[in-house]
Amino acid sequence: MTRNYLITGGAGFIGSNYAHRLIQRGEHVTIFDNLSRGGAPRNMAWLKDQFGEDAFRLIVGDVRSADQLAEAAKEADVIIHLAGQVAVTTSVTNPRDDFEANALGTFNALEAARLSNRDPIFLYSSTNKVYGGMDDVKLKEDDTRWLYAELENGCSETQPLDFHSPYGVSKGSGDQYVRDYARIYGLRSVVFRQSCIYGPRQFGVEDQGWLAWMMIAAVTGRKITIYGDGKQVRDVLYVDDLLNAYDAAIEKIDVAKGQVYNMGGGKRNVLAIWAEFGPILERLIGKPIEVERSDWRPGDQRVYYVNYTKAKNELGWEPKVDLEEGIDLLFDWVKANQDQF
Repeated sequence: MTRNYLITGGAGFIGSNYAHRLIQRGEHVTIFDNLSRGGAPRNMAWLKDQFGEDAFRLIVGDVRSADQLAEAAKEADVIIHLAGQVAVTTSVTNPRDDFEANALGTFNALEAARLSNRDPIFLYSSTNKVYGGMDDVKLKEDDTRWLYAELENGCSETQPLDFHSPYGVSKGSGDQYVRDYARIYGLRSVVFRQSCIYGPRQFGVEDQGWLAWMMIAAVTGRKITIYGDGKQVRDVLYVDDLLNAYDAAIEKIDVAKGQVYNMGGGKRNVLAIWAEFGPILERLIGKPIEVERSDWRPGDQRVYYVNYTKAKNELGWEPKVDLEEGIDLLFDWVKANQDQF
């Protein structure tokens, strides 16, 4: 059955990859984006080059406009809400913009879904930052990484919420609104608390998309700054695996509606951001990399990786692309497109 998909933030990294997948399989796709991110026009040009000018509909709009969103959502069977402000540091500098893009923008998207009278499926891209610094969780340290001392399988959805930074609060507000619209209004909504997603079409910057950013910086000769000791651990998830989870939730929406899923690479796809990734990156580019050092940034978790057991049990989902393969795929894309950065 062909569906009408609305992707807010569809010109971004995740959105353009999902649009590509949906168009390829014959779905009707509308992209709603203000095209403010540097990579957005390039991603739109890529989709048009791949499929032609008429393969999808582009609405240049802003999620802060309730009227624009309501109009865009009128015919949507599925709404993928990815739009928003994406960086903790930017949220600290300009908390009002962050609130309006994330908290208000998500509320507007939910209202557009509720008022459309089409009972759309609604997927929301949340973040691990809703768990804050996880200061109550015991850690241990080894030569190259920090580790959970007791959460052997990673952070589950039962970890207490602790919104930290304006970004954490704004995304967390959206997270809870999406959950509650399922309870109060019966909206078929699902929350994905996403860890580090990476892959092609990711025009990473220092504040967001760290793995892609470091790779781009190394290839193009830009400065890399390591905050903290570089042994912070993150789990990474290749973008195709995330999109598989979106598809699984849509197909199993009777199970997934109203649910929250931690979404990341899990225990077998963890990486210390410099103590372990640095040597990999040096091997890829074939020379040593000099980095600058700076203090820890506020709210920077020493360890974060997910326990995705819930998604595995309820959606039949788990990552397919392992760390080594995914890094090679991203590096190939960065090398082939370095003139775009």
